[in-house]
Amino acid sequence: MRILTVIKQVPDSNATIRVAADGKGIDPAGLKLVCDPFDEFGVELAIQLREKRGDIEEIVVICVGGEKAGEAIRTALAMGADRAIHLNDPKFESTNELSAAWTMAEAVKKDARGFDLTVCGKYNIDMDGGAIGPALAEYLDLPHVGAVTGLEFAADGKSFTARRRIEGAEEVVTCDLPALLTIEKGLVEPRYPSLPNLMKAKKKPVSVITAAEVPDVGASIAGTDLVKLTPPPPRPDCKFVEGEPEQMARELVRLLREEAKAV
Repeated sequence: MRILTVIKQVPDSNATIRVAADGKGIDPAGLKLVCDPFDEFGVELAIQLREKRGDIEEIVVICVGGEKAGEAIRTALAMGADRAIHLNDPKFESTNELSAAWTMAEAVKKDARGFDLTVCGKYNIDMDGGAIGPALAEYLDLPHVGAVTGLEFAADGKSFTARRRIEGAEEVVTCDLPALLTIEKGLVEPRYPSLPNLMKAKKKPVSVITAAEVPDVGASIAGTDLVKLTPPPPRPDCKFVEGEPEQMARELVRLLREEAKAV
């Protein structure tokens, strides 16, 4: 079984985000970037499958991003992936998830052997989008099971049973391989790469693919891209109410009624 794991580099969830001066993105200065936590679930799942089974031949990471994305790739390799495919070209830069999925699909199609299982996170925390997994499955003509919370493979490794939460119930899906899964939080707990593994990751192969090797994204797929970002409006000044408790209570009610229009 060959496993492909999709990852994306995103700002750390605790980082302070600043809008770039041109309003077309975020300011990267001093911004901490990490491998998306939900994609780490997919990488961890692949590694645990190899630890439990003897038929996992290879775990490959694929990522669309600039030079900085190499840090996220090395994290996935240090966790236990064998090699990586890095789609690195300014023409690939886009906030459109369909475009990213198309680019990855075209790169995957270059692998003549194909992959039995493709896994990625349920969604990405930067744009709060979840289209990459389903779109990649569509472009690769693969069945897709989303937001998986439980997974069991058949002994022969040719099919699996997945569990996913739906409104008011749990859905059980049986599917043959090859297939694509998007992973929900809670299925696995990503490991922290050890220092020796981080050093070994620097020697693992990373294939870099540029726009010259991937067909242009069609206009119907590219669609519209994010062109303007604005920071949230500044918070209004805080107003303090002073005096005795009864006076403050009356003043608070007046402010809520006359200024805030809340009562």
